[in-house]
Amino acid sequence: MRREEPAWACHYIVVEEKSGTAFAYQNHLRLELQSGELLVRCCECMRCCGRRDPRPRTVWLGHPEKRDQRYPRNVINNQKYNFFTFLPGVLFNQFKYFFNLYFLLLACSQFVPEMRLGALYTYWVPLGFVLAVTIIREAVEEIRCYTRDKEVNSQIYSKLTARGTVKVKSSSIQVGDLIIVEKNQRVPADMIFLRTSEKNGSCFLRTDQLDGETDWKLRLPVACTQRLPTASDLLQIRSYVYAEEPNIDIHNFVGTFTREDSDPPVNESLSIENTLWASTVIASGTVVGVVLYTGRELRSVMNTSNPRSKIGLFDLEVNCLTKILFGALVVVSLVMVALQHFAGRWYLQIIRFLLLFSNIIPISLRVNLDMGKIVYSWMIRRDSKIPGTVVRSSTIPEQLGRISYLLTDKTGTLTQNEMVFKRLHLGTVAYGLDSMDEVQSHIFSIYTQQSQDPPALKGPTLATKVRKTMSSRVHEAVKAIALCHNVTPVYESNGVTDQAEAERHYEDSCRVYQASSPDEVALVQWTESVGLTLVGRDQSSMQLRTPGGQILNFTILQIFPFTYESKRMGIIVRDESTGEITFYMKGADVVMAGIVQYNDWLEEECGNMAREGLRVLVVAKKSLTEEQYQDFEARYVQAKLSVHDRSLKVATVIESLEMEMELLCLTGVEDQLQADVRPTLETLRNAGIKVWMLTGDKLETATCTAKNAHLVTRTQDIHIFRLVTNRGEAHLELNAFRRKHDCALVISGDSLEVCLKYYEYEFMELACQCPAVVCCRCAPTQKAQIVRLLKERTGKLTCAVGDGGNDVSMIQEADCGVGVEGKEGKQASLAADFSITQFKHLGRLLMVHGRNSYKRSAALSQFVIHRSLCISTMQAVFSSVFYFASVPLYQGFLIIGYSTIYTMFPVFSLVLDKDVKSEVAMLYPELYKDLLKGRPLSYKTFLIWVLISIYQGSIIMYGALLLFESEFVHIVAISFTSLILTELLMVALTIQTWHWLMIVAELLSLSCYIASLVFLHEFIDVYFIATLSFLWKVTVITLVSCLPLYVLKYLRRRFSPPSYSKLTS
Repeated sequence: MRREEPAWACHYIVVEEKSGTAFAYQNHLRLELQSGELLVRCCECMRCCGRRDPRPRTVWLGHPEKRDQRYPRNVINNQKYNFFTFLPGVLFNQFKYFFNLYFLLLACSQFVPEMRLGALYTYWVPLGFVLAVTIIREAVEEIRCYTRDKEVNSQIYSKLTARGTVKVKSSSIQVGDLIIVEKNQRVPADMIFLRTSEKNGSCFLRTDQLDGETDWKLRLPVACTQRLPTASDLLQIRSYVYAEEPNIDIHNFVGTFTREDSDPPVNESLSIENTLWASTVIASGTVVGVVLYTGRELRSVMNTSNPRSKIGLFDLEVNCLTKILFGALVVVSLVMVALQHFAGRWYLQIIRFLLLFSNIIPISLRVNLDMGKIVYSWMIRRDSKIPGTVVRSSTIPEQLGRISYLLTDKTGTLTQNEMVFKRLHLGTVAYGLDSMDEVQSHIFSIYTQQSQDPPALKGPTLATKVRKTMSSRVHEAVKAIALCHNVTPVYESNGVTDQAEAERHYEDSCRVYQASSPDEVALVQWTESVGLTLVGRDQSSMQLRTPGGQILNFTILQIFPFTYESKRMGIIVRDESTGEITFYMKGADVVMAGIVQYNDWLEEECGNMAREGLRVLVVAKKSLTEEQYQDFEARYVQAKLSVHDRSLKVATVIESLEMEMELLCLTGVEDQLQADVRPTLETLRNAGIKVWMLTGDKLETATCTAKNAHLVTRTQDIHIFRLVTNRGEAHLELNAFRRKHDCALVISGDSLEVCLKYYEYEFMELACQCPAVVCCRCAPTQKAQIVRLLKERTGKLTCAVGDGGNDVSMIQEADCGVGVEGKEGKQASLAADFSITQFKHLGRLLMVHGRNSYKRSAALSQFVIHRSLCISTMQAVFSSVFYFASVPLYQGFLIIGYSTIYTMFPVFSLVLDKDVKSEVAMLYPELYKDLLKGRPLSYKTFLIWVLISIYQGSIIMYGALLLFESEFVHIVAISFTSLILTELLMVALTIQTWHWLMIVAELLSLSCYIASLVFLHEFIDVYFIATLSFLWKVTVITLVSCLPLYVLKYLRRRFSPPSYSKLTS
């Protein structure tokens, strides 16, 4: 019988020369052919052989050598460069800046004799130093990145081979290998699940590093391989997996498993339930899987964008200012030549003037800023208030000071992913954490009373006649919570008791609960704490233990699992002691309100609990007679056998039971937030930062967390965007949303995709006006898309925070990526620019370090520009006085010394300056809001510094020309000394908070200048500088250049003080 061929199957013809026999694999049916050497690949789409498109594959169990194509190595690589591309890549990234390219051309021009103005070292040494600093910094970061990747790639796993079990590194795993993964171990590659050590023949998987969902996922092994006696038998059978081509869909998989050596051959279809994707963690038992995809073909890697070299907005602004300075340089050079009436070889004169005034663009600016970034990174690492913080990209610390949008993950970033039972509400009475002992006493009294009552009174008839007591109401509610779930207790050996004995005696210390949802585990743990313990469960029965140690047995007749559409789960059980059949159900209040009997408190109390940030579940029950159940079962089985509209028919049958159910209680569970999440979000909001939460979790969960974390304030409305599937629905829903004001938005990933497809501009415009946005059920690539759109639409800086592998794309796309080192590995923190250990550290990272880095770099860059413009102004004045000659005012060491040993330390000490203490910056986040306008470095501040430079340069040069008496060398001595003193005084004028290193830098620079005068007799008259005439002239010039600025600064501080000065006074 011929199997039907799937539409995506490929056909291969492989012909081998050695044996003279060719095998044609046509959908794996072997045919012998006689031929010579030939290798042809015939795909249905008839693609050309040259292209390496992903295509389906056949993977033989335990035989990686039997491969039909080449597969990538199983390595994780977060590096930007490799050994060969490092130097070209770094140099390209440096010279793509206009700034550095200009200096390269300038230095090269000095090899032409007609253009040479001084010694070659005056141009090449500064450029070489700049490049050396950059290359060393990039090399250090690449080595760190390589070390981190190596750590992940070197993790050891067990591999099944014909020789037994051998240890292999993660990077050595190949497609076709049989890999053993232990409990709590990361899955190293995309695999098909073949065997498990669990008795129930399944395993749970933690996927929050892949899709952000907190629920554990149930995975099933291939039935054929699970039935084998031992794992080593996998190598004895002849079997293969046929799998679809690699793609980014983490929620679906299509493939088949075939065993050829059985009679008849076994064929099983494979789906997502049989997969173990890389970056997930095994939560139960030990599993064996066959590797399908490796390296860049992993689902997790394909959902990650390539790391890009991030260039800070501050660097782009500085680059823009240097272009303006270059324009000024060209204009000044042309004016000088024009004033000579373009005489002689005027084009050479233009080039000479361009070289002469090249100081207008300071080469030391790049060095100072790069070294400043290193200092900021060091300060962040050394901050004891945010221990464990790592700076992985030291090129963008200033970005932290100008963030407008913060995009954060939920699970593991805002929350600890630990559920705690907080509230039981029975309508007339509510029990909180402080009154759980009352619940315990009610349960104890019920079972004590039952054990003393004669058996005849235990029937259901008494309960219907007598008004229910509070104890029996509490008991009914707790019993319903203890029975209505999908939790399985598992027993593990604890060193004292072995597993079998623990299971037999229901040993408390050895028991752990496994479930697909942490909410359910929290509920079952709570029932244990009040006296009703779930001690055993299999496919058909459940055992509860009472406070007195008695075991209650229940038969599971039907289970209706939770789905995102139904928003509820139900279970029908039979009590073995009484024979009672009960239908229990729990679900979201929106669906349960129409199922339970009429009451006047459900809606109000659900709202109250939701406002407290609790996840609310409504629990109800319905007693069934044997006849009612038999009737239901017959209809249910019939519905399940129908071919057409099966799911609809099944739902209709279940809904026939879901009527007039007795409301038992409400439960409130809280996902524990990380420490200080609320005050941190409050700080960020006050700082003018809009916070968006992007999560892979459910809508209800995400909304609860947003309320609980105060991401949405109590006074704000929440607009939950309806699920839309087409353009018309999206249009209507957007119009409805447009009418809301000051309203937080909650939207699912599917609706978001539709909105972005048809109304991208309109949606982003509305969303950006919201005080907060929550996107749930987001795929990793969708998170990155939202970040990219925010950047494009608003032009503002974004910061992405996450802890899982599913957040890597978002982190790398954002202007500034912050990784939180979570419980589930370091993938996000390794790919981020900054790595923190807790979300609360983000507040200090932005408010203190981000703010200081930006303000310091702004002051430093403008001061370096001022320093260069001063000397350029003096050169312009000098040239214009001496008939526009292209002759340098200062030569050789003077020109290099001016921007290095004489002024470098005081100017660079501005990286230690701060306007307010860190405690004040944290207390008043509004100070951060001022930076969002970019005022510390703007065209206005730049123009002010340009005017100051022209004023001071002119005063110094004209003063020296007016006051010198006989020799030209005296002009050099007076002007250069005045220039150095002016620079040192201007640094003192700029500083807002003195640090002892600043004083040292000022004194050291002055001492270096005085000491070096002895060696500068070639440029300066040593005897003249010892005279009184020299001293008074320098003093007068320096005072005239600086005193007016000191007076202006005082008046400004007096009559128009900046916002921070009000806090420091």
